[in-house]
Amino acid sequence: MDTKTARTKIGWNFDNSYARLPESFYTLMGPAPVRSPELAVLNHDLACLLGLDPKELSGREGVAILAGNMIPEGAQPLAQAYAGHQFGYFTMLGDGRAILLGEQIAPSGMRYDIQLKGSGRTPYSRGGDGRAVLGPMLREYIISEAMHALGIPTTRSLAVVTTGESVYRKTALPGAVLTRVAESHIRVGTFEYAARWCDPDELKALADHTLERHFSHTGGPDSPEPDSGKSKSCVGSDGDDVRDDAADIGNQYLRLLKEVVRRQAELIAKWQLVGFIHGVMNTDNMALSGETIDYGPCAFMDTYDPDTVFSSIDIYGRYAYGNQPGIAGWNLARFAETLLPLLHEDENRAVELAQNAVSEYGRLFHGAWLKGMRSKLGLFDEEPQDEGLVKSLLEIMHRNKADFTNTFRALTYDEDLDIDMFSTDEFRQWKASWHERLGRQQQTKSSVFRLMKENNPVVIPRNHRVEEALEAAEKHGDYSVMERLVCVLSRPYEYTSEKDHYSSPPEPSSCRYQTFCGT
Repeated sequence: MDTKTARTKIGWNFDNSYARLPESFYTLMGPAPVRSPELAVLNHDLACLLGLDPKELSGREGVAILAGNMIPEGAQPLAQAYAGHQFGYFTMLGDGRAILLGEQIAPSGMRYDIQLKGSGRTPYSRGGDGRAVLGPMLREYIISEAMHALGIPTTRSLAVVTTGESVYRKTALPGAVLTRVAESHIRVGTFEYAARWCDPDELKALADHTLERHFSHTGGPDSPEPDSGKSKSCVGSDGDDVRDDAADIGNQYLRLLKEVVRRQAELIAKWQLVGFIHGVMNTDNMALSGETIDYGPCAFMDTYDPDTVFSSIDIYGRYAYGNQPGIAGWNLARFAETLLPLLHEDENRAVELAQNAVSEYGRLFHGAWLKGMRSKLGLFDEEPQDEGLVKSLLEIMHRNKADFTNTFRALTYDEDLDIDMFSTDEFRQWKASWHERLGRQQQTKSSVFRLMKENNPVVIPRNHRVEEALEAAEKHGDYSVMERLVCVLSRPYEYTSEKDHYSSPPEPSSCRYQTFCGT
């Protein structure tokens, strides 16, 4: 079956600025058509935000486009090339089972990548079949939409379409294609690919494109940063270490690095604050837009434990919950290395600029995390002892194997939720210290709990509830369980009695919960 171009009433408004980069960054190609596509789930709210008509998108031509059997007019499909460090080891990668249709220009003027995941083999498939399984695609839909509702920057899911074909992963499983929506799919790994295999002009073109796409508010490639008032000096004739601050102020590539560092620090802090564990923090899964990307073996933590790992392939715990902040810093260092030729013509100065920028990550992450933890505990102002108060609570939770989300929910609504930890002397002492700290604020009690309600979700995508939804859809074709779950997760900070069912932790089990990447 040949892929056809479609002129529809759906509302597509495509451009593809990525295709104007040098050809070394992609391969122009269309998705591989599937046998008999059927719509499994459609994100109506996201469709409207993109300027698309959900009714038309649910029709025959709409589903054909979502499956890759037709190409909407104006799209310029391609597979992106990139590299990456996977579990610390560098390798060539690329879109092995995804096709970027182009950039939908929404009514707001925002550009959003529209990517089909599970759309067939590409030159970057590395022996894979290029297809995706229904379960993992529905999982990405559920988790990405939950993350969006939690206020965490994320790629989103527009639709999942079943293909009518089987995909083999040990056994035959139903195939599917997910439509992923992102600010872009430019990754740390994209820059690693450019630095390793492209020429300097191509690396610069990628950096300029990234600045224009994501950081135009900081000034384009030719727009110097305003004078900060720093003293200016020039390199001395004797070679002394004298700095040219004026050149650094106008260095747009240094600004790019600093902006990426800032966004990642804030993103990872948000992950930690809700107990989210990504599972595969390889450099090809770090988007420069600051969005969470790639929901393979991800999951939310139930019992608080910094060593929690869900991914079946992370056998050494490299990407455990407690390691995520450090891994993000490591990934950012790899990104900084790719920019060295652009940061300064003097290599030593370039390295220093890069190190200084990346070294800010720890401070930025810690500040964002501590600010978030203060909000979770209803603290409006700052005191030096706050971090100790937070860490004491986390240590008590760890020792008592307390549920992460429900502990903060219980504090917010002043309920015990049968949490054994609440009856211990060490928790009572901690609670007394917390109340004493709250008493030193000017805000009223109602203001305190309003702040806590805004920062402590009542529900998260509990792993056992997600598995229930996936089993009903995969084995029985019943999507109602998933629809109810997604509906509940769409308002995670609002308490209603119906959410009690979705907030209960799983029953104790001797088996460790594991997630799989689906490839």
